[in-house]
Amino acid sequence: MSPRHLLLLALLPAFAATAAETPEINRPTGAPQANGATHTLRQIPEACARLEGTFSGDAAQPYRFNVVRTSEQCQPRSRFVDFDKAQPSAAKGWKLNDVIRVPSAACPSQQAVVSVWRLPMDKKPELDGQGQSRIYLEDAKKQAAAGKTAQVPMFAAKAEVQGKACM
Repeated sequence: MSPRHLLLLALLPAFAATAAETPEINRPTGAPQANGATHTLRQIPEACARLEGTFSGDAAQPYRFNVVRTSEQCQPRSRFVDFDKAQPSAAKGWKLNDVIRVPSAACPSQQAVVSVWRLPMDKKPELDGQGQSRIYLEDAKKQAAAGKTAQVPMFAAKAEVQGKACM
């Protein structure tokens, strides 16, 4: 093999790792946010959730991140789960859905980076003769009693702060 081929082979794992970590949604960096101003990072309607963040100005915990339910009346079609418990990864079937970057207005060298992961469900609902997906109460009760509840897509998110802290 030529040195050129060896170089390409050596770089292949780096390219593969980068491709695996490319988010499904490609978005630009957000607008700088002031300390104490809570801002919406993203809404996930199917999970009835909104991702919110706040720069605190506190060196110990510079960014606070919360998942907030959008409405009590909302009926979720997917679940939002704890990132640390789920430990999402491509190896477990999760997909990196979104990476949201928000700079701090008070400290331009710092930015919050929120990674959103999605676990899709491949199983499509069965359709009846009219092309509708229906859930019958008695059937659902029997499935629940047997511990066979329907799997739904899941989301998990984690926030971290990157960059140098300002003094």
